[in-house]
Amino acid sequence: MLETLDRLLPTEFPAIRRGRTTTLQVNLGYRCNQQCLHCHVAAGPKRSESMSPETAEQVIEALRSGRFQVLDLTGGAPELNDSFRHLVGQARALGLKVIDRCNLTILFEPGQEDLGDFLADQQVEIVASLPCYLEDNVDRQRGNGVFEQSIRALRQLNALGYADPGTGLALNLVYNPQGPTLPPPQDSLENDYRKALDEQYGVQFTRLLALANLPIQRFGSTLLSHGQFDDYMALLKQAHRPENLTEVMCRSLVSVDWQGYLYDCDFNQMLGLSMHNGRDTRLHLRNLLQLKLDQRRIRVADHCYGCTAGQGSSCGGALSDTT
Repeated sequence: MLETLDRLLPTEFPAIRRGRTTTLQVNLGYRCNQQCLHCHVAAGPKRSESMSPETAEQVIEALRSGRFQVLDLTGGAPELNDSFRHLVGQARALGLKVIDRCNLTILFEPGQEDLGDFLADQQVEIVASLPCYLEDNVDRQRGNGVFEQSIRALRQLNALGYADPGTGLALNLVYNPQGPTLPPPQDSLENDYRKALDEQYGVQFTRLLALANLPIQRFGSTLLSHGQFDDYMALLKQAHRPENLTEVMCRSLVSVDWQGYLYDCDFNQMLGLSMHNGRDTRLHLRNLLQLKLDQRRIRVADHCYGCTAGQGSSCGGALSDTT
């Protein structure tokens, strides 16, 4: 795989600092039952990285500190980690909101037959990747048969009460562009998704989150191999909007990798840009409770333009109403 970090530094991206940290986003490992073209983690079935039970206990200790309101679990497919359900249960017992970044097809993997029931029982918010409402586009990006399985999973989750306003069970979908372009306006795209999924499949969802593809890992390597990297970076820089800087996710989130090391965001994690500590050693979960996070300097590189371009992009979708 072609690496992109040397093309992202040095950078002229504006210096930014943290605000109030509310979310602990934990990557439980890079193993996944899918291998998507746009994956910024380069996850897949052959990846073996997985958080140990000991590191998972350090996550729980951090949650018990009271510094966080949200536990955001990601991967790979986070549900494949043996500590996934333990982490969810402990966080919910502490009164935290829990987000599962789910690829939908994981519901049909061996041993996951009761996953939907577990998530509903624990009132877990699901953020599910569905990069298009057209079958051919999804299968081209994620693999043959993925769209059909995703629709089956969405129907199963709907039957459990997900996306029903009366249950409080949130089911958000994630859109990614097919190639080196910015996402269309999130609101209008959400209307298109609702119409297509309801009319054709009887599927409901809570919100659509439109995310830009970042020029790192598998997507970045594809850009380089197709000679599109420089043009895509130029597009991101030209579309940079300074007002999005106040809303970027790194100002309120700490990212933790499968070994317990700390980063300002999941994208920095994939580039190996660990959280600043002023020394040569990397910061770890065991250092977290002693860290002063507010106003801490955030590490930036050119990939950060992907979060501020146009309507903006974050783990919570668009940052502004228009592109």
